[in-house]
Amino acid sequence: MSTIARLLRHLRTTSATGRRLFPPASLQAIEQCIGAGERRHRAEVRLVVETALSPQAVLQGQTPRERARMLFSQLGVWDTEENCGVLVYINLADRQVEIVADRGLGKAVSANAWQELCKAMTLDFAQGEFERGTIAALEQLNAMLAERYPDDGATSNELPDRPLMM
Repeated sequence: MSTIARLLRHLRTTSATGRRLFPPASLQAIEQCIGAGERRHRAEVRLVVETALSPQAVLQGQTPRERARMLFSQLGVWDTEENCGVLVYINLADRQVEIVADRGLGKAVSANAWQELCKAMTLDFAQGEFERGTIAALEQLNAMLAERYPDDGATSNELPDRPLMM
């Protein structure tokens, strides 16, 4: 896709698009799914839905992966006690999902497993199933994390469960 075509897609994808695809009831269901999962494992999950990048970011060629890594840092997902934070980043304009995991989880979960979750979400999104696709992926993610980082009753909730809409 050319830079101009990508820029136009980002300009057309507005916050209203984000609210239509992720209405309050969907955000609440996603928040509950994250919270339920975190009661089963010690990892911290943060979900961000960004409607579009700034025109400057698009013109500079910023990728969704680069943006996800930037948000991983800015939101402090890397700063969990056990180095087990996970950022699930959804970029609506680019129609991409990225998962960035802290170093503790990077050793326990293969890159292929993260990619499969992203792929499943984007396939559901292509069918207009944003809430269902997100919750299904979060349930899979929670199951993987519960297997590798089971709850020991000693951890606290370090990151907000509520999805962040940008």
